[in-house]
Amino acid sequence: MTDATTKRGYEGDGEGGLQGSVIAVAGAAGPAGQATLRKLAEEGATVVACDADAERLAQSVDAARFAHGGATVTGDTVDLLDPAEARAWAEKTEREFGRVDGLVHLVGGWRGSSSFAETDLGDWDVLHDLLIRTLQHTSLAFEGPLKRSGNGRFLLVSALGASKPTAGNAAYAASKAAAEAWTLALGDAFRKAGGEGAPPAAAVILVVKALVHDQMRADRPNAKFSGFTDVKDLAAAVAGTWSKPADELNGTRLWLTPAP
Repeated sequence: MTDATTKRGYEGDGEGGLQGSVIAVAGAAGPAGQATLRKLAEEGATVVACDADAERLAQSVDAARFAHGGATVTGDTVDLLDPAEARAWAEKTEREFGRVDGLVHLVGGWRGSSSFAETDLGDWDVLHDLLIRTLQHTSLAFEGPLKRSGNGRFLLVSALGASKPTAGNAAYAASKAAAEAWTLALGDAFRKAGGEGAPPAAAVILVVKALVHDQMRADRPNAKFSGFTDVKDLAAAVAGTWSKPADELNGTRLWLTPAP
Protein backbone atom coordinates (compact mmCIF):
# COMPACT_ATOMS: atom_id res chain seq x y z
CA MET A 1 0.00 0.00 0.00
CA THR A 2 1.22 3.51 -0.75
CA ASP A 3 0.45 6.70 1.09
CA ALA A 4 -0.49 10.14 -0.14
CA THR A 5 -0.35 13.15 2.14
CA THR A 6 -2.57 16.21 1.88
CA LYS A 7 -3.96 18.81 4.23
CA ARG A 8 -7.47 18.79 2.88
CA GLY A 9 -7.54 16.10 0.25
CA TYR A 10 -8.49 16.49 -3.38
CA GLU A 11 -11.23 19.00 -3.97
CA GLY A 12 -13.90 18.95 -6.61
CA ASP A 13 -14.08 21.85 -9.03
CA GLY A 14 -17.45 23.01 -7.71
CA GLU A 15 -18.80 23.10 -11.28
CA GLY A 16 -20.57 19.79 -11.55
CA GLY A 17 -17.43 17.69 -11.77
CA LEU A 18 -19.43 14.55 -10.95
CA GLN A 19 -22.29 15.23 -13.34
CA GLY A 20 -23.82 11.94 -14.45
CA SER A 21 -22.23 9.89 -11.68
CA VAL A 22 -24.25 7.73 -9.30
CA ILE A 23 -22.73 7.53 -5.83
CA ALA A 24 -23.99 5.54 -2.86
CA VAL A 25 -23.28 6.70 0.70
CA ALA A 26 -23.56 4.20 3.55
CA GLY A 27 -24.08 5.61 7.03
CA ALA A 28 -25.37 8.90 5.67
CA ALA A 29 -27.40 10.17 8.63
CA GLY A 30 -24.60 11.68 10.74
CA PRO A 31 -22.73 14.97 10.31
CA ALA A 32 -20.15 13.44 7.95
CA GLY A 33 -22.94 11.91 5.90
CA GLN A 34 -24.82 15.18 5.72
CA ALA A 35 -21.72 17.03 4.50
CA THR A 36 -20.93 14.32 1.98
CA LEU A 37 -24.44 14.25 0.53
CA ARG A 38 -24.36 18.02 0.08
CA LYS A 39 -20.94 18.04 -1.57
CA LEU A 40 -21.71 15.21 -3.97
CA ALA A 41 -25.02 16.85 -4.89
CA GLU A 42 -23.20 20.15 -5.44
CA GLU A 43 -20.81 18.39 -7.80
CA GLY A 44 -23.73 17.10 -9.85
CA ALA A 45 -23.86 13.47 -8.77
CA THR A 46 -26.99 11.45 -8.24
CA VAL A 47 -26.66 10.49 -4.58
CA VAL A 48 -28.19 7.35 -3.09
CA ALA A 49 -27.95 7.40 0.70
CA CYS A 50 -28.63 4.72 3.26
CA ASP A 51 -28.72 4.43 7.03
CA ALA A 52 -30.45 2.30 9.64
CA ASP A 53 -31.99 5.40 11.25
CA ALA A 54 -34.89 6.34 8.97
CA GLU A 55 -35.71 9.66 10.65
CA ARG A 56 -32.17 11.04 10.66
CA LEU A 57 -31.60 9.77 7.13
CA ALA A 58 -34.67 11.64 5.89
CA GLN A 59 -33.34 14.83 7.49
CA SER A 60 -29.95 14.41 5.76
CA VAL A 61 -31.53 13.74 2.39
CA ASP A 62 -33.93 16.68 2.69
CA ALA A 63 -31.07 19.02 3.70
CA ALA A 64 -29.02 18.02 0.65
CA ARG A 65 -31.99 18.46 -1.67
CA PHE A 66 -32.78 21.87 -0.17
CA ALA A 67 -29.17 23.04 -0.43
CA HIS A 68 -28.97 22.09 -4.09
CA GLY A 69 -32.32 22.50 -5.78
CA GLY A 70 -32.82 20.02 -8.57
CA ALA A 71 -30.27 17.55 -7.22
CA THR A 72 -31.28 13.90 -7.17
CA VAL A 73 -30.74 12.66 -3.61
CA THR A 74 -32.57 9.58 -2.41
CA GLY A 75 -32.57 7.65 0.85
CA ASP A 76 -33.07 3.99 1.70
CA THR A 77 -33.35 2.53 5.18
CA VAL A 78 -30.95 -0.42 5.11
CA ASP A 79 -29.59 -2.71 7.82
CA LEU A 80 -26.04 -3.24 6.59
CA LEU A 81 -25.54 -5.97 9.17
CA ASP A 82 -27.80 -8.06 6.95
CA PRO A 83 -25.84 -9.12 3.84
CA ALA A 84 -29.06 -9.73 1.92
CA GLU A 85 -30.22 -6.15 2.57
CA ALA A 86 -26.85 -4.74 1.52
CA ARG A 87 -26.89 -6.73 -1.71
CA ALA A 88 -30.51 -5.79 -2.41
CA TRP A 89 -29.61 -2.11 -1.95
CA ALA A 90 -26.72 -2.39 -4.41
CA GLU A 91 -28.87 -4.22 -6.96
CA LYS A 92 -31.72 -1.74 -6.61
CA THR A 93 -29.39 1.21 -7.03
CA GLU A 94 -27.80 -0.15 -10.20
CA ARG A 95 -31.16 -1.21 -11.61
CA GLU A 96 -32.86 2.15 -11.00
CA PHE A 97 -30.02 4.43 -12.07
CA GLY A 98 -28.23 2.22 -14.58
CA ARG A 99 -24.83 2.39 -12.91
CA VAL A 100 -23.00 2.82 -9.61
CA ASP A 101 -19.81 4.88 -9.66
CA GLY A 102 -19.04 5.00 -5.97
CA LEU A 103 -19.68 3.67 -2.51
CA VAL A 104 -18.67 5.92 0.39
CA HIS A 105 -18.56 3.93 3.61
CA LEU A 106 -19.21 6.23 6.57
CA VAL A 107 -20.60 3.72 9.07
CA GLY A 108 -18.75 4.43 12.29
CA GLY A 109 -18.68 4.22 16.04
CA TRP A 110 -16.24 4.37 18.94
CA ARG A 111 -15.69 2.46 22.16
CA GLY A 112 -12.66 2.85 24.43
CA SER A 113 -11.30 2.56 27.95
CA SER A 114 -8.99 4.45 30.28
CA SER A 115 -6.28 1.76 30.07
CA PHE A 116 -5.40 -1.42 28.19
CA ALA A 117 -6.15 -3.59 31.22
CA GLU A 118 -9.66 -2.13 31.46
CA THR A 119 -10.54 -2.97 27.87
CA ASP A 120 -14.03 -4.43 27.67
CA LEU A 121 -14.11 -7.15 25.03
CA GLY A 122 -17.77 -6.38 24.62
CA ASP A 123 -16.55 -3.22 22.87
CA TRP A 124 -14.84 -5.43 20.30
CA ASP A 125 -18.12 -7.19 19.57
CA VAL A 126 -19.89 -3.87 18.98
CA LEU A 127 -17.09 -2.40 16.86
CA HIS A 128 -16.66 -5.59 14.88
CA ASP A 129 -20.23 -5.25 13.67
CA LEU A 130 -20.14 -1.50 13.09
CA LEU A 131 -16.72 -1.10 11.54
CA ILE A 132 -15.95 -4.46 9.95
CA ARG A 133 -19.11 -6.43 9.25
CA THR A 134 -20.96 -3.54 7.58
CA LEU A 135 -17.88 -2.87 5.44
CA GLN A 136 -17.69 -6.51 4.39
CA HIS A 137 -21.31 -6.51 3.35
CA THR A 138 -21.15 -3.27 1.37
CA SER A 139 -17.90 -4.17 -0.39
CA LEU A 140 -19.15 -7.61 -1.41
CA ALA A 141 -22.43 -6.11 -2.61
CA PHE A 142 -20.92 -3.23 -4.58
CA GLU A 143 -17.77 -4.82 -6.04
CA GLY A 144 -19.52 -5.87 -9.23
CA PRO A 145 -21.34 -2.58 -9.90
CA LEU A 146 -18.18 -0.57 -9.21
CA LYS A 147 -16.20 -2.69 -11.66
CA ARG A 148 -18.90 -2.25 -14.28
CA SER A 149 -18.76 1.53 -13.81
CA GLY A 150 -15.28 1.66 -15.33
CA ASN A 151 -14.32 4.50 -12.98
CA GLY A 152 -15.69 3.35 -9.63
CA ARG A 153 -14.53 4.34 -6.18
CA PHE A 154 -14.89 2.45 -2.89
CA LEU A 155 -14.00 4.89 -0.12
CA LEU A 156 -13.40 3.95 3.51
CA VAL A 157 -13.00 6.62 6.18
CA SER A 158 -10.46 5.30 8.68
CA ALA A 159 -8.59 6.67 11.67
CA LEU A 160 -5.05 7.49 12.69
CA GLY A 161 -5.47 4.92 15.46
CA ALA A 162 -5.31 2.07 12.96
CA SER A 163 -1.66 2.95 12.30
CA LYS A 164 -0.84 4.24 15.77
CA PRO A 165 -2.99 2.43 18.35
CA THR A 166 -3.10 3.62 21.94
CA ALA A 167 -3.61 1.57 25.10
CA GLY A 168 -7.20 2.64 25.67
CA ASN A 169 -8.26 2.23 22.05
CA ALA A 170 -7.21 -1.37 21.43
CA ALA A 171 -10.59 -2.59 20.19
CA TYR A 172 -11.24 0.51 18.09
CA ALA A 173 -7.77 0.55 16.50
CA ALA A 174 -7.87 -3.17 15.77
CA SER A 175 -11.30 -2.81 14.16
CA LYS A 176 -10.14 0.05 11.98
CA ALA A 177 -6.99 -1.84 10.99
CA ALA A 178 -9.07 -4.83 9.99
CA ALA A 179 -11.37 -2.60 7.93
CA GLU A 180 -8.34 -1.13 6.17
CA ALA A 181 -6.97 -4.59 5.36
CA TRP A 182 -10.34 -5.64 3.94
CA THR A 183 -10.46 -2.51 1.78
CA LEU A 184 -6.97 -3.19 0.45
CA ALA A 185 -8.04 -6.72 -0.47
CA LEU A 186 -10.86 -5.19 -2.49
CA GLY A 187 -8.30 -2.93 -4.13
CA ASP A 188 -6.30 -5.99 -5.14
CA ALA A 189 -9.44 -7.45 -6.70
CA PHE A 190 -9.84 -4.24 -8.71
CA ARG A 191 -6.18 -4.43 -9.75
CA LYS A 192 -6.56 -8.01 -10.96
CA ALA A 193 -9.76 -7.12 -12.82
CA GLY A 194 -7.79 -4.57 -14.82
CA GLY A 195 -5.32 -7.15 -16.06
CA GLU A 196 -2.46 -5.42 -17.85
CA GLY A 197 -4.38 -2.16 -17.93
CA ALA A 198 -5.79 0.25 -15.35
CA PRO A 199 -8.17 -1.07 -12.71
CA PRO A 200 -11.86 -0.43 -13.42
CA ALA A 201 -12.28 0.99 -9.92
CA ALA A 202 -10.22 2.13 -6.95
CA ALA A 203 -10.43 1.25 -3.28
CA VAL A 204 -9.16 4.16 -1.20
CA ILE A 205 -8.70 4.78 2.53
CA LEU A 206 -9.14 8.33 3.82
CA VAL A 207 -7.45 8.73 7.20
CA VAL A 208 -8.51 11.23 9.86
CA LYS A 209 -7.52 11.70 13.48
CA ALA A 210 -11.14 12.50 14.29
CA LEU A 211 -13.93 14.51 12.72
CA VAL A 212 -15.33 17.86 13.80
CA HIS A 213 -18.40 19.79 12.72
CA ASP A 214 -20.07 23.12 13.48
CA GLN A 215 -22.25 21.84 16.31
CA MET A 216 -19.22 20.39 18.11
CA ARG A 217 -17.50 23.76 17.92
CA ALA A 218 -20.60 25.49 19.20
CA ASP A 219 -20.89 23.05 22.10
CA ARG A 220 -17.20 23.37 23.03
CA PRO A 221 -16.15 26.90 22.05
CA ASN A 222 -12.82 26.68 23.88
CA ALA A 223 -11.74 23.36 22.37
CA LYS A 224 -8.97 23.44 19.75
CA PHE A 225 -9.74 20.12 18.00
CA SER A 226 -6.09 19.92 16.98
CA GLY A 227 -5.55 17.66 13.99
CA PHE A 228 -9.27 17.03 13.53
CA THR A 229 -10.76 17.06 10.04
CA ASP A 230 -13.85 19.14 9.40
CA VAL A 231 -16.64 17.08 7.86
CA LYS A 232 -16.83 19.56 4.99
CA ASP A 233 -13.16 18.95 4.20
CA LEU A 234 -13.76 15.22 4.36
CA ALA A 235 -16.63 15.61 1.90
CA ALA A 236 -14.38 17.61 -0.46
CA ALA A 237 -11.75 14.87 -0.28
CA VAL A 238 -14.37 12.24 -1.06
CA ALA A 239 -15.63 14.14 -4.11
CA GLY A 240 -12.09 14.84 -5.26
CA THR A 241 -11.10 11.21 -5.58
CA TRP A 242 -12.81 11.08 -8.97
CA SER A 243 -10.43 13.78 -10.23
CA LYS A 244 -7.46 11.37 -10.10
CA PRO A 245 -6.99 8.22 -12.21
CA ALA A 246 -8.07 4.97 -10.59
CA ASP A 247 -4.63 3.41 -11.02
CA GLU A 248 -3.05 6.24 -9.01
CA LEU A 249 -5.53 5.90 -6.17
CA ASN A 250 -6.24 2.21 -5.90
CA GLY A 251 -4.83 0.74 -2.70
CA THR A 252 -3.69 4.07 -1.30
CA ARG A 253 -4.18 5.84 1.99
CA LEU A 254 -4.98 9.57 1.76
CA TRP A 255 -3.99 11.39 4.93
CA LEU A 256 -6.34 14.19 5.99
CA THR A 257 -4.33 14.59 9.21
CA PRO A 258 -0.53 14.48 9.63
CA ALA A 259 0.80 10.96 9.14
CA PRO A 260 2.56 9.37 12.15
